[in-house]
Amino acid sequence: MEKLRVGIIGVGGIAVSRHIPSFLALGNDVEVTAVCDVNAERAETVAQDYQIPFHTNEYTEIFDHVDAVTICTPNKFHADIAIAALQAGKHVLCEKPMAMSTEECEAMIQAADAAGKILMIAYHYRHTKEARAAKRFIDGGEIGRPLVSRAQAIRRRKVPGWGVFTNKDLQGGGSLIDFGCHFLDLALHLMDFPEIAEVSGATYNELSRQNDIVNQWGTFDPATFEVDDHATAYIKFKDGATLLFETSWAANLADDQETVSVSGTKGGLDVYPLKLYQAKYGMLLDQEAYWISDDENPGIPQAINFVESCRGNQQPLVKPQEALIVSKVIEAIYESSETGQAVRFS
Repeated sequence: MEKLRVGIIGVGGIAVSRHIPSFLALGNDVEVTAVCDVNAERAETVAQDYQIPFHTNEYTEIFDHVDAVTICTPNKFHADIAIAALQAGKHVLCEKPMAMSTEECEAMIQAADAAGKILMIAYHYRHTKEARAAKRFIDGGEIGRPLVSRAQAIRRRKVPGWGVFTNKDLQGGGSLIDFGCHFLDLALHLMDFPEIAEVSGATYNELSRQNDIVNQWGTFDPATFEVDDHATAYIKFKDGATLLFETSWAANLADDQETVSVSGTKGGLDVYPLKLYQAKYGMLLDQEAYWISDDENPGIPQAINFVESCRGNQQPLVKPQEALIVSKVIEAIYESSETGQAVRFS
């Protein structure tokens, strides 16, 4: 079988730290044949560093050189580029979040359906070994019916001081749309995306607007900080289950916290680190995972899933209809924070 030709649009940090190395690690299955960036010098440098034959600063020029593209641009450009690529007959792996609005997400899905091409969103935490095992536990009935999930994506004073992460026009938001979306997606995935009844949320940015900023990840101007650095939400589902969610770039807490837990009718689990909790045979049982592989890089199983989906051998683990739901919840959290009212889902 011929190699799948992949192009990368936007060659910033996530492209060179995850996507390009992951595709290159697949060897004979895939070839990175083109890169694009609005910064022409950056595109040329990355092409030289990875011996990629074609580079450009116009993303439409990449389509003649590839079978599929990975979009790693600021969020504002996800939808336009994805739709153009799909209409050109290319498969698309798009970085999270899917787009800036649910309307853009829906337009992307329509374009994928019309083209008959794969559209997959890079919520890579689903591809971690812990998340894959946790999903098998739940699907296997180990915890019964999920009742309450808790998701925390919290960093202590780690606002990204590089790129455009704090630019609301280009990104659409801050810690919620950039970091928390991963754990929101994972929690919903583990619960099998139950129908949502109501979302209540609040967002904050007071810490990052103070003059005496202490930040571990670079510098930024607090006077122009316009996105959220902390967000909380309470999500109720139509089946009675609930999800407690919190994310932050700048929490005044002792340690970073990246956790998802699910409590069910027969047991419960933590994902990071993976532990299973049950009560049976007259005792409490706590079980920890003992890993026999060194599978630590979720970018590789994500790349494999995308490539094999393009070839028709697999289905995308992250379906665009699910990523659309995540974006709807994110919008609802922002709306609830602005209005002070819960957002009802029909």
